[in-house]
Amino acid sequence: MSVTAREIRLASRPDGWPTEENFAFADVELPSPSAGELLVRNTFMSVDPYMRGRMNDVKSYTPPYELGKALEGGAVGTVVESGVDGVAPGALVLHNAGWRSHALVSQYTPLTPVEGVSPSHFLGALGMPALTAYVGLLDIASFEPGETVFVSGAAGAVGSLAGQFARLKGAGRVVGSAGSAGKVAHLTGKLGFDAAFNYRDGAVADLLARAAPAGIDVYFDNVGGDHLEAAIGALNNDGRVAVCGSISMYNEKQPPPGPRNLHLLVGKRLRLRGFLVLDHYDRFGAMAAEVGQWLAGGKLVAEETFVDGLDNAPAAFLGMLRGENTGKMVVRL
Repeated sequence: MSVTAREIRLASRPDGWPTEENFAFADVELPSPSAGELLVRNTFMSVDPYMRGRMNDVKSYTPPYELGKALEGGAVGTVVESGVDGVAPGALVLHNAGWRSHALVSQYTPLTPVEGVSPSHFLGALGMPALTAYVGLLDIASFEPGETVFVSGAAGAVGSLAGQFARLKGAGRVVGSAGSAGKVAHLTGKLGFDAAFNYRDGAVADLLARAAPAGIDVYFDNVGGDHLEAAIGALNNDGRVAVCGSISMYNEKQPPPGPRNLHLLVGKRLRLRGFLVLDHYDRFGAMAAEVGQWLAGGKLVAEETFVDGLDNAPAAFLGMLRGENTGKMVVRL
């Protein structure tokens, strides 16, 4: 069979903050899959902060999106027609051809549905964000039970999981930052953070000092900028930072000045380490086993913010960059 697929393309490269005008829609005819391919109807697709970097034509750890071509990203879909022995129509798969209604894919991961768990969680609490939080906390930051952990962007997809993982692993205190009073209440109420603050309420260093008066041992950095500077000031001796992202700077035309207190790294014997989840998929099995038990047992809260319809994917992406989501932002097709 052939299908008419709707796809979203990069129409132009953003100058600062992206706009709806940077995206274009197109309809394309997809043929039946060749041997080794699957024709998939997407049911959920992910929008993630790293996608902003791929909109720029700069050398990075992953190639930039091409102008006039469909964007890419994680998606969960149902097989419509199969060119693969052992994969039947109706099977659920995870792949990287999001931003479209249907896709021909040759690289995919078969998924086993989990009773009572939405397949969308394979894009969040059982997917890449979860692995990012798990590896960042346990492997990069070498977290130990009893330690105080600070997570920035704590109401987002990765941050909300990193903070909960720390709590479930026996942290002495978990502190988070977020961008609204409602999100702060969500962190300390539903997610079990010991303290949280709205970074818009004052200087981050002062807010963090009040939330963690005895200092912090681990900082999971999703924001960079003033959050990183504040964390360096608050870190105790031998503190560690897992540098996951710097969303505060992704859309700035001029890079802001770096932390002004880097000299503290020496006296405090601090360790700052950046990481890419792409390098750590050997840990996926361990993460999925442990996190799956937490999720099935009701110990982990996996929040999702849904935006319905492929045509609304650009708005969902822009909303995610502005922090309008709680937990994972997902486009539901």
